[in-house]
Amino acid sequence: MPSLRQGSLHLFRVAGIDVFLHWSWFVLAIIEIGSRKGIYSSMAWNALEYLALFAIVLMHEFGHALACRQVGGTANRIMLWPLGGVAYVSPPPRPGPMLWSLAAGPLVNAALIPILYVAVLMSGSLGWALSMPNAYQFLATVQFLNKWLLIFNILPIYPLDGGQILRSLLWYVLGRARSLVVATGLGIAGGVGFILLALRQRSEQGSEWLLLIAAYMLLNCWGGMKAARALIRSEKLPRREGFLCPGCGTAPAVGTHWKCPRCGQTFDTFETGAVCPLCKSQFSTTMCLECQQLRPMSEWIAGYYASRGAVSDASVAK
Repeated sequence: MPSLRQGSLHLFRVAGIDVFLHWSWFVLAIIEIGSRKGIYSSMAWNALEYLALFAIVLMHEFGHALACRQVGGTANRIMLWPLGGVAYVSPPPRPGPMLWSLAAGPLVNAALIPILYVAVLMSGSLGWALSMPNAYQFLATVQFLNKWLLIFNILPIYPLDGGQILRSLLWYVLGRARSLVVATGLGIAGGVGFILLALRQRSEQGSEWLLLIAAYMLLNCWGGMKAARALIRSEKLPRREGFLCPGCGTAPAVGTHWKCPRCGQTFDTFETGAVCPLCKSQFSTTMCLECQQLRPMSEWIAGYYASRGAVSDASVAK
């Protein structure tokens, strides 16, 4: 995943979401615009075509970000780079919110399909293919690009949207960690498949992009595998009674898993009341190791008693 600090340009901010553009996007733009020379009567149409692709990818990423916010997650950054876009989203760590945050991106492309289809159909009926061939070719190409971006994104290969959607669905059955193991395993198989396809078509144009995509998939799958192993280890840790994360509803692990940023001492913040035992620093918020949210200790305690009240109400209802 590209870094926001290394070679990125801040473009604008909309609805509290910062949009960045990686410098390598310009390199690809020059290559791609030049490679399609002759399709239109003017290179300006080639540039407009690439900007349309930029807009489609951006709408796709905003779909992820806004859906994540809708379910109570955090989403405030989008990065656009040669292999597409990345919305830095952090939905609540539950399968439902995760599924909606991931599915919203492809749904944007799906919503664009009938709009672009009607635009191409109408331009054809108006005779643009002869009277305005550049405009007609532009609309047809944008329709094609949007359709294939949707098809590619919903492939059930991690870390593509389809692979992560599959992981969210498996989460209901297998749990958080094991669903990630299965999804990344399928992603590795998909990445290897892309490499074999690229080697088979190595004499054809575009095979180098298949290799880049495969490398991106395999690197993300490796990171996903490590995250899954960490989750499995975390699930086996003993849990402390009396506290629940108000964000994800998980009880904190027992042990010295928190580190004081002032003196470097590791300690169990729930045992000491959010006070470092070495330098006596008092912390107003405590981070959940599961969802990474910072909440006051009072909310952790309130979350526990609220859950106990819900259990009691359910028992009475029975």
